[in-house]
Amino acid sequence: MGGNKYCAAMTKRRWRGLAAAAWVLVAVACSAVMHWTMRRESMDRAEERLVSMCEERARMLQEQFGVTVNHVHAIAILIATFNYDKSPSAIDQDTFAKYTARTSFERPLLNGVAYAQRVFHHEREMFESQQGWIMNTMQREPAPPQVEYAPVIFSQDTVSYLARIDMMSGEEDRENILRARTTGKAVLTNPFRLLGSNHLGVVLTFAVYRPDLPADASVEQRVEATIGYLGGAFDVESLVENLLSKLAGNQDIVVNVYDVTNASEAMVLYGPSSSDERVPFLHVSMLDFGDPFRRHEMRCRYRQKLPMQWSAITNPLGTFVIWMLLGYSIAAAYSRYDKVTEDCRKMEELKTQAEAADVAKSQFLATVSHEIRTPMNGVLGMLDMLLGTDLTMTQKDYAQTAQMCGRALITLINDVLDRAKIEAGKLELEAVPFDLRSLMDDVISLFSSKSREKCIELAVFVCDNVPKDVLGDPWRFRQILTNLVGNAVKFTERGHVFVRVCLADNSNMEAGQVLNGAMNGKDGRVDSTTNGAFNTLSGFEAADRRNSWQYFKMLLSDKESLLDDLEGTNSDQSDSDHVTLAISIEDTGVGIPLQAQDRVFTPFMQADSSTSRNYGGTGIGLSISKCLAELMGGQISFVSRPFVGSTFTFSTTLKRSYKDISVDSSRSLLEALPTAFKGMKAILIDGRPVRSAVTRYHLKRLGIIVQVVNNMSAVVKAFPGQNGATVSREKATILFIESDFWRPETDVQLLNHLREHKNRQLSDGHKVVLLVTSEADKDKYGSIFDIVMCKPIRASMIASSIQQLLKVEMPERRNNHNRPSFLRSLLVGKNILVVDDNKVNLRVAAAALKKYGANVSCVESGKDAISLLQPPHCFDACFMDVQMPEMDGFEATRQIRQTEMRVNEERKNKLVLIEGSTFVEYHLPVLAMTADVIQATYEKCIKSGMDGYVSKPFDEEQLYQAVSRLIH
Repeated sequence: MGGNKYCAAMTKRRWRGLAAAAWVLVAVACSAVMHWTMRRESMDRAEERLVSMCEERARMLQEQFGVTVNHVHAIAILIATFNYDKSPSAIDQDTFAKYTARTSFERPLLNGVAYAQRVFHHEREMFESQQGWIMNTMQREPAPPQVEYAPVIFSQDTVSYLARIDMMSGEEDRENILRARTTGKAVLTNPFRLLGSNHLGVVLTFAVYRPDLPADASVEQRVEATIGYLGGAFDVESLVENLLSKLAGNQDIVVNVYDVTNASEAMVLYGPSSSDERVPFLHVSMLDFGDPFRRHEMRCRYRQKLPMQWSAITNPLGTFVIWMLLGYSIAAAYSRYDKVTEDCRKMEELKTQAEAADVAKSQFLATVSHEIRTPMNGVLGMLDMLLGTDLTMTQKDYAQTAQMCGRALITLINDVLDRAKIEAGKLELEAVPFDLRSLMDDVISLFSSKSREKCIELAVFVCDNVPKDVLGDPWRFRQILTNLVGNAVKFTERGHVFVRVCLADNSNMEAGQVLNGAMNGKDGRVDSTTNGAFNTLSGFEAADRRNSWQYFKMLLSDKESLLDDLEGTNSDQSDSDHVTLAISIEDTGVGIPLQAQDRVFTPFMQADSSTSRNYGGTGIGLSISKCLAELMGGQISFVSRPFVGSTFTFSTTLKRSYKDISVDSSRSLLEALPTAFKGMKAILIDGRPVRSAVTRYHLKRLGIIVQVVNNMSAVVKAFPGQNGATVSREKATILFIESDFWRPETDVQLLNHLREHKNRQLSDGHKVVLLVTSEADKDKYGSIFDIVMCKPIRASMIASSIQQLLKVEMPERRNNHNRPSFLRSLLVGKNILVVDDNKVNLRVAAAALKKYGANVSCVESGKDAISLLQPPHCFDACFMDVQMPEMDGFEATRQIRQTEMRVNEERKNKLVLIEGSTFVEYHLPVLAMTADVIQATYEKCIKSGMDGYVSKPFDEEQLYQAVSRLIH
């Protein structure tokens, strides 16, 4: 056994040695490959750099040569225009010399320019007599007779030695002249040494034609139209030297310019005649100087052999070292392989346990929520039924207190679940249409009793350019508002709570500044009136001065520009389908201490330990509101000053809804505002501009024309019917008076006037309404005024009060006056099947339906419901719970619909044979019973074949909505 272990160890050691040797060989091979690869890349980059520099120099050389040729061409046009066929000529030798000297900067590569006129043999005698001199050859001898001549008549001072010389007397010049006039292009001579500089250069020759030469002339036409020749000497060496001096990298490369017209004997125009053949790279760039008969090229090479880059040495060495270190690491890791494997196995076990614990936590939370919610629904349902019985005042108080505590517990459970869903990223927002203004009124109504108890102002104002119907999640929007308004009412003992909704673009702040809480704890005083009160809703100072009257007037100025009888129609015409709303909730409560403002949005955290003792709460509402606002595409912030108040502002982005939701009773439990008061006139007495604007906003929603006065003395004069005026019986005028502006001991004239009207009992005359903040004021002023309206006011509450006051008939609401009796008329004698696995819920649902006269049967499973609902059956409707064991309500409804479809098909086939028979399909109304009323659940109900849903415990409003649509 020991020998075997020794052999195994030796074998393993031998394999490790071989692996190490192979590893070293691989490392050497990889390093060598890297070295040659990097060297090859370095050479490629050097070659690319050489090509780039050579091409750049060739291009610039051609461009400069082309510019010079263009300037020579311009002189040719000048001579053809002002010298040819002009007697006397507009150009003479002095003019030409001065012009060419002044414009020589345009031809820096030419030593000088000269013009030779074309003269035929028969014109020679007259030409020489006109010029006053005899044409000479290059050797300064009289020109021999020939067919034509090219004597120089104009020359630049630098080449004045060419004057009077016949350029046709030189063999090469003659050849250039003939090629230039036949091609119409600038032609070049062979390289030669220029006089003076001794540089290599070439002579450029350019033919001058008559102005009437057509652009597409033939060779014969060009020869016949030639009137002379322009010529100049190019200093090629100076040209290239000047070019290279302007470019970088001249020290690195050697540039040669060749005339390769004769490929076997290339002539060097610029650069050294010999080069280092050891330099590996050579690049040739062709040069086009415009002469079709001559070819030139530029050859570029590096000045010296390129050195090897250090990176080609250091990087492979570094790679070799890394390979060695990596091999050492692998060897060390291999020796600990067993231990690491064991650690990984343990980690996998811990991970599995953690995932199982997370799943168990979620399941536990869902189970506990369901188990708590189910008995709480039973408790609340039973309490609701108990409150419907005859109770003493003490018993009723106990039951209402228990019901309030139960609802608070349900709210807390919902908040905790919402927070858990948000943290898990599983909270989804709905997208359903809803009436924004009705929702705001509904939220305000939730806190009306609390505000009346505290005698504080509670009001809501929605700008007219805010759309009436929007698309979003009304339940989450309501949740944010309820949390913020509830906190504001809770922490406010005097003053007001003011909710304002406007478009973020039209608010008194930019969208980014609306949510800026930088004013916390700073001087934020609002403008005060002369008597020391502040121009706010209640006259108390507010924390955020940006919500003062000065900024509020800006919103009202936008509001007045709209039509009085339209609500938000201008905004509905906007091209954008999205609107960003800015909602601010302002209170004059205790404020938030500066040291606690950083943790306001922290879950389960409050300002200090005394907050929960004095005001209650868990500190989770603001945290949820912040998360919901961010999910809805907005933000939330606040401005708070201790002992002054707080202003919370949040924004949200919603879509415009072009569907009138008032006709969809399945999705809206709110009724449209009546139109019977449109055109009615009212006078409002209120000295506070913000509060009067809010009251006017609610009255205008009903179509009432409002006139605002700020004191009692102006009321009698403004009241219709005074000073001999007649009172309209069709549209009576109503006087609204704020209670804090009513002084019975001083306003004697108006009081007597009111009492006179009251004694006359003019039911169709002027009516007076007093607006108060406390229920106690109703009895105090009830004997004086026609009606005392307790705030907070809402459009629906005003409509109901005016309807009662003026006895206005509204047929569209007549069927809704007595919903319990109407429900009884619908349900009495009807056979209703209730399906729920919870016996308490069965009792609650059965009792709620029996209260309206229905005959209720109960089963505890979906299978039992299917067996009872086999056609034909005696049931008129079925209330189905959606969450049940074995078979849920969705599957049970699907099977019921399949059975009905099969039976209807069989009955239809049988009745086809019977003439005159009528066929009525089986379709039992099925309503889902669920506490989940989100859009996804509603759509799932409809998809499974249900006709609607009601929430648990039964609410009379929802029960009415569901039953009135389905049961006839």
